[in-house]
Amino acid sequence: VTGGSSGIGKCIAIECYKQGAFITLIARDENKLLQTKKEIEKYSVNDKQVVLCISVDVSKDYEQVENVLKQAQEKLGPVDLLVNCAGTSVTGKFEAIEVNSFERLMAVNYLGSVYPSRAVISTMKERRMGRIVFVSSQAGQLGLFGYTAYSPTKFALRGLAEALQMEVKPYNIYVTVAYPPDTDTPGFAEESKTKPLETKLISETSSVCQAEQVARVIVKDAIQGNFNSSVGSDGYMLSILTSGMSPVTSITEGLQQVVCMGIFRIIGLFYLGSFDSIVRRCMMQREKSESTDKTE
Repeated sequence: VTGGSSGIGKCIAIECYKQGAFITLIARDENKLLQTKKEIEKYSVNDKQVVLCISVDVSKDYEQVENVLKQAQEKLGPVDLLVNCAGTSVTGKFEAIEVNSFERLMAVNYLGSVYPSRAVISTMKERRMGRIVFVSSQAGQLGLFGYTAYSPTKFALRGLAEALQMEVKPYNIYVTVAYPPDTDTPGFAEESKTKPLETKLISETSSVCQAEQVARVIVKDAIQGNFNSSVGSDGYMLSILTSGMSPVTSITEGLQQVVCMGIFRIIGLFYLGSFDSIVRRCMMQREKSESTDKTE
């Protein structure tokens, strides 16, 4: 599990450990990793289980990522399930976001998933088995105000997942893209400090989920080999609306998309209208306030 020292990544690791898995946690902060290791070990179901910690930045040096994953596989055996959960966020108006933030987010959120996946895929193909999870976001299904740096990196994961799934499906390897909503994590709390008002108001139109709930859904979908993983009714609607040419796990799933697409599009248009209304209101209030300040 990359990004496994906190938030959704940590909860996914706990969920897998509860099911008897051997866990390798990958993150940058060694102290956080060791704290998380102790927390996870409380959920052991047998004496043989191991939690291995590796401190590395998965977005910087592919050879380093490849080497540490090779070492992990030598210690714990080949990777059955890779969860790419390392990620970060920057919010703000497009012109206010520093250019290097766009580069950093693409490195962490996209290449930080490419490198670990690239490092394990050959072994998975040789074994004719494996699961790879990319943790995207609902902001990877729908571009929203304030997420011009973040959303593209999460959209990119879907393109990678679709292309990769077509390559590896004959080898009995299944890819899952998870689209969690706003989730109560340290990263979300940090992001909320700098969110533009418009982004906050749009976010408040849906509830905040617990990381444990999101993790349970992701692990279940990954084990079942589902391509899409969504949480709640909003997540289900978004997955239907954005299904496009994405793979389906069953005929039933495909039929649900066909039947529900039209009505969900109508509902979606109402949502988009309300989001546009929020943005317009905020702009008018800001202009009114600026005008009053100039007059005074």
